[in-house]
Amino acid sequence: MFSVALGGWITGNEGVATNLELRNAPPSLENPFGTDWLGRDMFTRTLKGLSLSIGVGTLAALCSVSIALVLGVMAATMGKAVDSVISWFIDLFLSVPHLVILILISFAMGGGMKGVVIGVALTHWPSLTRVIRAEVMQIRSSEFVQISRRLGKSRWWIASRHITPHLLPQFLVGVLLLFPHAILHEAAITFVGMGLSPHQPALGIILSESMRYLSTGMWWLAFFPGISLLIIVRVFDLIGENLRLLIDPHRAQH
Repeated sequence: MFSVALGGWITGNEGVATNLELRNAPPSLENPFGTDWLGRDMFTRTLKGLSLSIGVGTLAALCSVSIALVLGVMAATMGKAVDSVISWFIDLFLSVPHLVILILISFAMGGGMKGVVIGVALTHWPSLTRVIRAEVMQIRSSEFVQISRRLGKSRWWIASRHITPHLLPQFLVGVLLLFPHAILHEAAITFVGMGLSPHQPALGIILSESMRYLSTGMWWLAFFPGISLLIIVRVFDLIGENLRLLIDPHRAQH
């Protein structure tokens, strides 16, 4: 991921400059992913698009997992009233498809990178919040937490000193598992015109623009960006699943 992101940032803009003499060229040694209708190198555009999607996905996943961590700890430690309110919000968000809420939030925030990041962060926390809440409930019943309670420690002290450090593995796994969903949903809303600006080399924009040229036989415009996005998503999905199995040995035995 870091090599792809770094490659997108350090790659110059020569490959994405308009060159009408090379327009609509199929894949070749000089242009492995071919060129588009303006003669722009599709390999460079795809690399820059992946770099942008990775940046947006990472930021959105970190924000979403942070929300889940805070709400999960609050639901399990701040009493029944707080637990009921947070559970109600979880049920509310889970009752509506992610993409619908994501489009509405992104549109309300004015679109762009800010709208996409806020939209993804505010729609991907409910499921992880339930997992963290259950984990905290289990930790809360452990002996060292019971001893702290008998010593008169506050709920906030127990949550910050005893419970939160045990949730760091869940935080890491949550980021890795939410990252693929974040970049897929970013590409999806950008594809329908509700996400990133058309002037940015986002994969959703590249795929959206290429749709009108598929009927003319220019298959490489959508194939290579699409397959690159799927590979990135699948790789991180596998990493997250394997890391979760390492952290949870009981699940690995099933």
